[in-house]
Amino acid sequence: MVQIRWLKDAKTDLKEIFDYISLDSKRYARLQVERIQQRTKILKFHPNLGKIVGEIDNPKIKEIIEGNYRIIYRNVNEKRIDILLVHHEARDLKRRLIK
Repeated sequence: MVQIRWLKDAKTDLKEIFDYISLDSKRYARLQVERIQQRTKILKFHPNLGKIVGEIDNPKIKEIIEGNYRIIYRNVNEKRIDILLVHHEARDLKRRLIK
């Protein structure tokens, strides 16, 4: 089983998603963040599930989708995945720095 580690930018993204949605509903904000977190758990057993991110020329950086959000991650090794960021699909990913 693979360990999933949320990096600082990804944690910040979750907080910003929560803050934005909670302007209308704290309940739905919490549910959306929980759905995103739950979606990443599939990577523990299927680390190569995602597709390569088209905007990035790196086969180790992949994404899975939850609703309107792209969960972008890196396969560090066969035992660890880093969640790099959570990005709304309507926004331009090229404006974000992915390390």
